[in-house]
Amino acid sequence: MSVLRDGSNVVSEGITKDLVQAVHDQEEMQAIQAPIVSSYNERIRPLLDCIDRLRNLKVTQEGIQLPTIVVVGDQSSGKSSVLESLAGISLPRGQGICTRVPLIMRLQSHPSPEPELSLEFNGRVVPTDEDHIAEAISVATDEIAGRSKGISNVPLTLIVKKNGVPDLTMVDLPGITRVPVHGQPEDIYEQISAIIMEYIKPEESIILNVLSATVDFSTCESIRMSQKVDKMGERTLAVVTKADKSSEGLLEKVTADDVNIGLGYVCVRNRIGDESYEEAQAVEASLFETHPFLSKIHKSMVGIPVLAQKLVQIQATIISKCLPDIVRKINDKLSTSVAELNKLPQQLKSVPEAVTAFMRIISSAKESLRKIFIRGEFDEYPDEKEMHCTARLAEMLSDYYEDLQLISIKVEQKQAFLEEEISILEEAKGISLPNFLPRTAFRTSLQKMVMAISATPAGFVNKFWEYLQGVLVPVLMKHSDNYPQLQPSIRRAAQNLVSKKREQSADWVSQIIEMEKLTDYTCNPEYSATWHDLMRSQDRFMIIMNDCTKSTSLVIDGIGEVEVGHLRNHLVVAQQAFDLKMRMTAYWKIVLRRLVDSMALHLLFSIQNLVNKDMETEMVNELNGTHGGALERMLEESPSIAGKRYRLNGSIKLLRESKEIVAEIMDKIAAYAD
Repeated sequence: MSVLRDGSNVVSEGITKDLVQAVHDQEEMQAIQAPIVSSYNERIRPLLDCIDRLRNLKVTQEGIQLPTIVVVGDQSSGKSSVLESLAGISLPRGQGICTRVPLIMRLQSHPSPEPELSLEFNGRVVPTDEDHIAEAISVATDEIAGRSKGISNVPLTLIVKKNGVPDLTMVDLPGITRVPVHGQPEDIYEQISAIIMEYIKPEESIILNVLSATVDFSTCESIRMSQKVDKMGERTLAVVTKADKSSEGLLEKVTADDVNIGLGYVCVRNRIGDESYEEAQAVEASLFETHPFLSKIHKSMVGIPVLAQKLVQIQATIISKCLPDIVRKINDKLSTSVAELNKLPQQLKSVPEAVTAFMRIISSAKESLRKIFIRGEFDEYPDEKEMHCTARLAEMLSDYYEDLQLISIKVEQKQAFLEEEISILEEAKGISLPNFLPRTAFRTSLQKMVMAISATPAGFVNKFWEYLQGVLVPVLMKHSDNYPQLQPSIRRAAQNLVSKKREQSADWVSQIIEMEKLTDYTCNPEYSATWHDLMRSQDRFMIIMNDCTKSTSLVIDGIGEVEVGHLRNHLVVAQQAFDLKMRMTAYWKIVLRRLVDSMALHLLFSIQNLVNKDMETEMVNELNGTHGGALERMLEESPSIAGKRYRLNGSIKLLRESKEIVAEIMDKIAAYAD
């Protein structure tokens, strides 16, 4: 059973134990072999190979960072010379930027006396040799970044298998320059900075900062950049080049550590002219042994061999720290990608499959609409108050009732108390017994009141269906999001359906208004009770009317204070007018409530029919109507879904390959542990 599936604790303990032993073995080898030789034992070398293979797969594109030694430095800091000494090969030299692309250097100790060198870029492997490596790198760089002096973020991998080199993988980045030279883009500094920050920002990166002994460290641009992402220098190692050019005061500079280099300093001498690497090592060793200033620097801080040893140890530590987390991230990302792929709509291959998918859309949309329109459940839209439809409908009905009342009050306030009623009674009189309230007078008064508010119900239903369409269409679009080719038909069907329902409601409102104008009837006992309560004020009203010494104002319960002095000239009809007014007031309360209650019942019934029957019918008719062919269009997957499916399949393939690579290493660790 693979350790990859057994948890990160076992993995971490096994890796740490092996790496600690490997570092101990390396330290013993340092005492008996040439200092530059720093080879992993057979249990540790595969770990570095594992990281390199993951890097080749471009697993970082999935947001999984790999432990990396990143080499940065200002232009002319001696960065190339340091890398040449570590690798024992010649790199491109010249004026301006020599490294124009990220150069991934994979150094592997090789028992054969014949070195093996190759370049990997653009999906190709190009073998080369020590004599032609610099030229091969230049040619590959031109192919990647162009023949001008511009740069590119596309990496070039250099594999060096050579006897005596340390087992290391490093990424050499373009040297930092602020002033573009001829042929370089004006924003060369910004481009280089962006590449460097991309590589050094991850916590998994170790920053190898190359500094020249001839400059003030605090003024180096590479220091400023590394401090942005590693303020305390906990993952920064400094290499001080050209020690022989500025030896005086160097000890104080590296011991004072004014720029926070947490992993320490290593001072080196640059190879000069045609010196062989063996000659350069010997001269360097003698320099730090005999020089009056440089000999005072501790031996653990000088020389290319010490640098190689430190890098190997740091690399072992960072792999020990990161590999278990990489295992976890690969598994998590793979699970997420598979789950996301499974959520994508099934690729439809036939019309029956399209019909099934369409019916699923209708079914799921119905359930959502039942929740928000009928049951008042808002779990799908917890923070979108406009989608809380039962609450909004209740508020709309409340506002509707208030509007009806306000309009009624305004109508009554247009004329003095009872003037309208007296005018109606004057026109309704006929040859009949006195003291009988003409029914035509009541109906005339009622019709005027109904006409005054008739526009309000019609406006309300328009407002309601406009709101409902604003909810219905987004819900349908959400449920059909996976089939954008179907959405125009669904949107059109929803708009047509709402338009039909609006017309039905408008017809219903017209009928209701006409019925209220033609018929004065209620079985509600509240009418009689209210009328009797209001009529209690009639005796006081008549006393005021017949006694000119009395006050001309009257307080009527349910109406308020009214002025009645102007009615003394109409004593004959005043009592009938008062009765008509009180009957109309009592009945009008019933009418307004009936308008609101019936409106609520009508709209709820309409919503029920829309969700349960009308919507599905309208959708099917739309698909089969003049804009037909929508089901066939469902077979054509949308570009966005197809692109997403392609990306997810690519990610899953990459992550599964990565998982297999790491699983092999974990199983080996488990075997060694046993």
